[in-house]
Amino acid sequence: MFTRVLEAIFFLYFASHIPITLFIDLQALLPAQVYPQPLTDLLKWYAAEFKDPMMLDPPVWFKSFIFCEALLQMPFFPIAAYAFLKGSCRWIRTPAIIYSTHVATTLIPILAYILFNQFPNSPHPGPKTSRERLTLMAIYSPYLIIPLMLLLTMLYNPLYNNARTGKASASGKKHR
Repeated sequence: MFTRVLEAIFFLYFASHIPITLFIDLQALLPAQVYPQPLTDLLKWYAAEFKDPMMLDPPVWFKSFIFCEALLQMPFFPIAAYAFLKGSCRWIRTPAIIYSTHVATTLIPILAYILFNQFPNSPHPGPKTSRERLTLMAIYSPYLIIPLMLLLTMLYNPLYNNARTGKASASGKKHR
């Protein structure tokens, strides 16, 4: 039962990540002309409301993370969404471990940047107060927390970890 709840969370995470990546995140890489005005307005509103200048004027290192999201992660999102919607798909284990460690690793510098960088007041103001910094961190933190949950599930849940069920040990003995 608990595993099925986790799989539902993972499904929602990956399914929601598809439009977020295509319509919001990739605006940091692609020319503005690619997107209709309502989507560019949405990004501008978000950046102003939550003081996230990285999305409007991304540093090179942040662009590299978005490039990885577009090239490596985006093709994985529908596959992972399918696997977790269906449930009990053991074949997703290794790709999910790779994905989760990659994303969790990229979130550490993003959260540190939000917490410690002295953002300029213009042209795109960043967070200045502790409250603004914590609010922006709260927006980014699910992209650390859910991949960590995914990693722990893939490593320790008996459904996804054959070694925990004894199947890997038994098959290993047969080959000796």
